[in-house]
Amino acid sequence: MADTAREPGAFSAYERMVSFRYLRARRKEGFISVITWFSFAGIMIGVATLIIVMAVMNGFRTELMGKILGFSGHANIYTSTAEPVQQFDTIIQRIKGVDGITQAIPYVEGQVLVSSRVASAGALIKGMREADLKALPSINNDKLRGTLDGFDESQGIIIGYRIGWQHRLSIGDNLTIVSPEGPDTIFGNAPRIRDYNVVGMFEIGMSEYDKSVIYMPLTEAQEYFDIGEGVSAIEVMVEDADKIEGYMNKLRRPEYQHLQFRTWKQSNQTLFNALQVERNVMFLILTMIILVAALNIISGLIMLVKDKSRDIAILRTIGASRGGIQRIFFMTGASIGIAGTLAGVVLGLIVCLNAESIRQFLSWVMGRVIFDPKIYYLSKLPIDIDPGETASVALMSIVLSFLATLYPSWRAARLDPVEALRYE
Repeated sequence: MADTAREPGAFSAYERMVSFRYLRARRKEGFISVITWFSFAGIMIGVATLIIVMAVMNGFRTELMGKILGFSGHANIYTSTAEPVQQFDTIIQRIKGVDGITQAIPYVEGQVLVSSRVASAGALIKGMREADLKALPSINNDKLRGTLDGFDESQGIIIGYRIGWQHRLSIGDNLTIVSPEGPDTIFGNAPRIRDYNVVGMFEIGMSEYDKSVIYMPLTEAQEYFDIGEGVSAIEVMVEDADKIEGYMNKLRRPEYQHLQFRTWKQSNQTLFNALQVERNVMFLILTMIILVAALNIISGLIMLVKDKSRDIAILRTIGASRGGIQRIFFMTGASIGIAGTLAGVVLGLIVCLNAESIRQFLSWVMGRVIFDPKIYYLSKLPIDIDPGETASVALMSIVLSFLATLYPSWRAARLDPVEALRYE
């Protein structure tokens, strides 16, 4: 009995061979080849740009969160009457008993005027204990000049390095601190003026803090601002900052009715909402680059189908099915999308991993500072690559590329061999 001819399976070797052969355009098909390369380059640039921008946006958010929360904590607890928090050690012990809360730091806070022989400016005093200050990685790091040892007994201050630069100070110099809330006299409140020795300089990396924050021993700050044994507030740090509301709900007990709880999300809601909106808008805008490149795949494949109509007719007459023809052109277009996506992912990751070097090189070439720390509050370009987000960008690009091949490949499959060969 004669063998029955069977059609090769889907995506068979001959279909792959014909598909990849169509990717290698001959000289007379040079224009189609140009469109193919433009499609490849468009997808590659679109994917790379999207990965880079998302990584930078993530880096900005992570950097800002780290620096802001490293300075002001995940939540602050204070009294509803604006009076000092009394018996704070007892409250702190109870707070630390809640699972997930890592630190509870009492502090005294007040606005002052700082003055030296070269400048005068406003500043924020934060009175804290030595042990609590040492537990803050944003302060106690390799950028700290001076030492925190013996801070409680030093009666000195630790200033941001920009304050030191503005007032031309170094370790051991004196800085005059003036508070309008001084002792009562027959003429009203007299300003409180004292000189403090600079025992250290810190660098958080955000110019807004580095130029306006001064740390003072807690007992000294209590005496300077005349608030007795109380503190202005208690700063709380938790394991997961995004779940801060859950931790605060555990602290809302009847015995704490006189206390107010303010989370970092409430304090910085406008800033982080603006960052999220900007991030979403940038994602949509940059996705359009990939979409335009996908449309180039459609136009290129339609022209390829028209140019290869004779080949399609011959393939149909020798037994190729409509499904086989459709798969051939589907693989041709999909190959462009997959190759462009992979190249874009590689290019995006290379740029992300060398972003700071690239920034410095461009700054040197252009002769200007890119991402000025004075404007962006950051000392370097932050990059935070999210593997899940990168995979999502790649998947989206591949899906768009696949969708772009459906119509041209369907048209190729619908081509009538008789009409295609009528005038050959």
